[in-house]
Amino acid sequence: MKQYVIDDLRDSDVEKLAEYLEKRFGPAMLDRVYWVPLDPQYYTAVQAAHENCHPLYFALQLKPGVLAGEFLVRTHNHVRCECVAYANEIQRNWFITLIEDIVRELDVTV
Repeated sequence: MKQYVIDDLRDSDVEKLAEYLEKRFGPAMLDRVYWVPLDPQYYTAVQAAHENCHPLYFALQLKPGVLAGEFLVRTHNHVRCECVAYANEIQRNWFITLIEDIVRELDVTV
């Protein structure tokens, strides 16, 4: 799996992140996985055409000492679909910037 990972997080920063992510993206799924909706303006043509798959998400997992964002764009509606794919450069950069902005906003030490 292709990921963006921030590790060596302090316990206090992990808790700050958990609180923030829950407020912004809703309760975590199994294993502290948060579903981050991709801004629709960044959908590819194929993704935009698959309205029954919307919204599309990135998975962001918070583990002890680690925040990991997967670069796979996915849907809750289907396991296999041509709109489920690794992020393109624009989507990937959007997601990394989002994570970096959260880390900066919370003053997380990295």
